[in-house]
Amino acid sequence: MFTGLVEDTGTIVAVDRRSDAVVLEVRPSRIALADLVIGESVCHDGTCLTVTAVGSDAYQVLAGGETLARTTLGELAVGKRVNLERALRVGDRLGGHWVTGHIDGTGVLVARTDLGANLVLGIRAAPGLLRYIVEKGSIAAAGVSLTVNTVDGDGFSVAIIPHTRDHTTLGGLGLGDRINLEVDILAKHVEKLVKP
Repeated sequence: MFTGLVEDTGTIVAVDRRSDAVVLEVRPSRIALADLVIGESVCHDGTCLTVTAVGSDAYQVLAGGETLARTTLGELAVGKRVNLERALRVGDRLGGHWVTGHIDGTGVLVARTDLGANLVLGIRAAPGLLRYIVEKGSIAAAGVSLTVNTVDGDGFSVAIIPHTRDHTTLGGLGLGDRINLEVDILAKHVEKLVKP
């Protein structure tokens, strides 16, 4: 379980593409490699992956076929940056919202408006995802917990404050870029419970 409060950005330093998976080697900026344990979960652009090896300046994770089909991780190349968050520990503050690290699908950046203190991003998403996205609700975009500003039939918008713009990968997104999305897990559970 995660909160969507990104604690670091890492750089992809190696990509090993296999027939049904991709092994990524990630060099974090602030997370100490000595603190990482093989088998622990780390969120990468919103996607929960298991640490499989820890080296002197980077660690490895593997993304399988289902993950590659639902996320942007298969598009990663050497030099790309990813948002990183380690899993919650008992007693941690929950400053964002409940994020599982299980991506529901991707959206596409279709608008980018600089409003001085805020950067407003317009993201197109499939109707199957939009049904769970509500104005002033929570969304995890590239692993970042955000408040939804507006929602319409094609997508939604979020405002990014300068701290988020500067300390995550969201500020560097360009029009047409795909973004991992995880909708609020509570909405999916409620829907299942009320269905006849």
